[in-house]
Amino acid sequence: MASVVGFKQLPSETLRVGQGFSLAGVDPDSTPGYPGAKRDGQVLLASQDDDLADLQEKLFAESRFGGTKRALLVLQAMDTAGKGGIVGHVMAAMNPQGVSFKAFKAPTDEEKSHDFLWRIEKEVPAAGMVGVFDRSHYEDVLIHRVHGWADAAEIERRYEAINAFEAELAAAGTTVVKVMLHISADEQKERLLARLDDPSKHWKYSRGDLTERAFWPDYMAAYQAALEATSTDVAPWHVVPANRKWYARIAVQQLLLGALGGLSLDWPKAAFDVAEERDLVARS
Repeated sequence: MASVVGFKQLPSETLRVGQGFSLAGVDPDSTPGYPGAKRDGQVLLASQDDDLADLQEKLFAESRFGGTKRALLVLQAMDTAGKGGIVGHVMAAMNPQGVSFKAFKAPTDEEKSHDFLWRIEKEVPAAGMVGVFDRSHYEDVLIHRVHGWADAAEIERRYEAINAFEAELAAAGTTVVKVMLHISADEQKERLLARLDDPSKHWKYSRGDLTERAFWPDYMAAYQAALEATSTDVAPWHVVPANRKWYARIAVQQLLLGALGGLSLDWPKAAFDVAEERDLVARS
């Protein structure tokens, strides 16, 4: 049986966006805090599936008896950065009945008629749930800044609205885990070409990906500004180098394990006499 190589430094510490953070200073090829190779990372990922599933079930069970805790994983990234892989490889360990998933696309006409947070607020996870946002309210300060669909004053207003919204989530018992999967432009090109070279991946390709790719420097500037403005004590950002998919997956798994592990979860206590009920079942 392969030995498990763990993190030397936790992603919650090494990847957290703090004072003086520079996105340009993050190497997308790096594996901060992790000394192992790809195979080691794959073994680590599989070895902790049960721990993640156990924590999620405790969270869900507590809510059946009045618990108000819940968690929300926010995934933001450039196209091809691996959001789908995170959902498929990390979240798959969880029981689907305790997970709420929402992929945010371009807003509908109805959604555009409301404030940008209107459609987001409807999708926040209920008590006991682990919510996942594939893209999120941050699209409204990223793509809108890049394409000039909102002016500087409006972008600033949205930063403030986001911080207030996430503070309200935290106050209501939601642990917010915000992740930017950070890939390089060269890696994105390789992944786009790989999609075109594989007929089974053609459905994933969109000319729109290429259109947005032309604005890469502008997106990096928009991410830097958003990370600086919205990484708070109650909802900090974590930038995960994502050129190595295996590293991104174990890093996000560790962030989730840390977030759920910090909730002091436990199994609800039986409201009945266990010995008496066991005796009844045995005699039935």
